[in-house]
Amino acid sequence: MEPMKIAQAVLAHLGGRDNLESAAHCATRLRLVVKDMTLVNVAAIENLDDVKGCFTTDGQFQIILGSGVVNKVYRHMTSEGEIQAATTSEVKRAAMKKLNPLQRLARTMSNVFVPIIPAIVASGLMMGTLGMAKTFQWVNGDSGLFMVMDMFANTAFVFLPVLVAFSAAKEFDANPFLAAALGGIMIHPALQNAWTLGGGIEKTIEVFGVSIGMVGYQGTVLPVLFAVWVMGGVERTVRRFVPNALDIIVTPFTTIVLTGLITLAAIGPAGRFLGNGISTTLALVYDQAGLLAGLLFGGLYSTIVITGVHHSFHAFEAELIKNVGRNFLLPIWSMANVAQGGAALAVYFKTRDEKIKAIAIPAATSCLLGITEAAIFGVNLRLGRPFIAAAIGGALGGAYVVFMKVGMTAVGLTGIPGLSIVQPASALHYLIGMALAFGGAFASVCLLGFKDANAEKETENERNLSA
Repeated sequence: MEPMKIAQAVLAHLGGRDNLESAAHCATRLRLVVKDMTLVNVAAIENLDDVKGCFTTDGQFQIILGSGVVNKVYRHMTSEGEIQAATTSEVKRAAMKKLNPLQRLARTMSNVFVPIIPAIVASGLMMGTLGMAKTFQWVNGDSGLFMVMDMFANTAFVFLPVLVAFSAAKEFDANPFLAAALGGIMIHPALQNAWTLGGGIEKTIEVFGVSIGMVGYQGTVLPVLFAVWVMGGVERTVRRFVPNALDIIVTPFTTIVLTGLITLAAIGPAGRFLGNGISTTLALVYDQAGLLAGLLFGGLYSTIVITGVHHSFHAFEAELIKNVGRNFLLPIWSMANVAQGGAALAVYFKTRDEKIKAIAIPAATSCLLGITEAAIFGVNLRLGRPFIAAAIGGALGGAYVVFMKVGMTAVGLTGIPGLSIVQPASALHYLIGMALAFGGAFASVCLLGFKDANAEKETENERNLSA
């Protein structure tokens, strides 16, 4: 189907140009903010040639078209419908207005944390590789090369508050460089390193009658998020009262001094307490519930993905690495992702719908690489029962990795790439868990079956013709 015809059909099924509030696209999807979803004919859009699926998440109606095609369709859409092109960030801001407070909070944390994942993944990958090399004695742990690489591996976690602060500033409308400076204050060498807190706080000082523990926040996430949020408010308030001629001098100075003091005296300790509380609670559930925790988390994760709330988990995973020493949630999420691939592959063998067949194989493959959108929205959720089957597979794999205490050293990687950040001693169990998740989902689809809607229509048409 020609891109222009796809664009025209999409616009018509969306309820016309007047029903679109904003439109943008990413590498594979149209990202649309629709005024009234009741006017959208979702089934008709899904049945268009080259449309691999569509779904609603985070206030956006997204249509999966694939790389190359999406650019051409979007260009015709903006031309045909006289829609003003928007950036993905503009669409996200428009979509945020449609979310409830909990969804907005989750989306905010996602917007802050997702941009810094490459740095965390790189550090985690190096940490995992070095740990494996040392465990199996491939290298000398006292060698100069090992020590240098170990320094590289730790850097993103040591300076995590600076990275988080810079990213958070964009979300909280604060100066990113002032935010980075605030992150630097939180890990200043004059403060006790956070990794040594097991022995207690070594030094406390008094400022204006307030007792301040001289403790750093290396590896933490929540304290710096709160601090930058407060900084944004302080900066905007100060700027309202400062003459333009003095703004460049007075506003940064006042913002840093006030926010720095508030952070060390109140925000930091409160954020650390909250982070420790969340980590302790998760660890308690993990240890006490055991297999049940794996079953529940692995089975429900893909449902959480549909809501978009899963993006906020990265912050909690970083807190786990800091406070517990390993990320035990990500292996469970990985099992759920892989299970979606097993269900999609089973659909490929069972369906007679050629369009779904064309999506199922690449969708199943992408799940093994940690990307589940095509499988969830283009295949499994679309057919219903395969999504339930994937939940069963995710629960089985999740229970196994919890039972075997599989942990990871970073965030952001699942499926086969996740092997690079799995703790060396857990690598075999991680692979077994993936096999259980993938195979369990595949077998569950075969047992549960599903309604092959388009195939049924074709059969009905054949019967009518023969009659």
